[in-house]
Amino acid sequence: MKSYTEYLWLNVEKRRDYINITPQVEEALGKSGIKEGLCLVNTMHITASVFINDDENGLHKDFDKWLEKLAPHAPVSQYNHNLTGEDNGDAHLKRSVMGRETVVAVTKGKLDFGPWEQIFYGEFDGLRKKRVLVKIIGE
Repeated sequence: MKSYTEYLWLNVEKRRDYINITPQVEEALGKSGIKEGLCLVNTMHITASVFINDDENGLHKDFDKWLEKLAPHAPVSQYNHNLTGEDNGDAHLKRSVMGRETVVAVTKGKLDFGPWEQIFYGEFDGLRKKRVLVKIIGE
């Protein structure tokens, strides 16, 4: 069994955003040479998410609106976490809802998606450089 690791670096210029990282993951898969196996993609930050869904702008706006209702950013004083001097208590909660990682099957050297599926990086506390792990195992 082979293993391949690559780190994607993102510098999101907004506090919250949803970025399709499927092309970068597919590129990493191509470099790996793995034809059958699994591809793990996870954010290495506790205020960001990796998830699979449709690449449709209206849906991304719906995610953002829904998450902001669940865990609004302001007032920052509503979160005990922010008593430490942070202002990102909401981002931790949003990440918990949207998830840390995703795993995609690799079949015949391709990500084995269902219709419309794409991999997204969800940023909830941006404005700085962040990292995503791509780990591919198989043959």
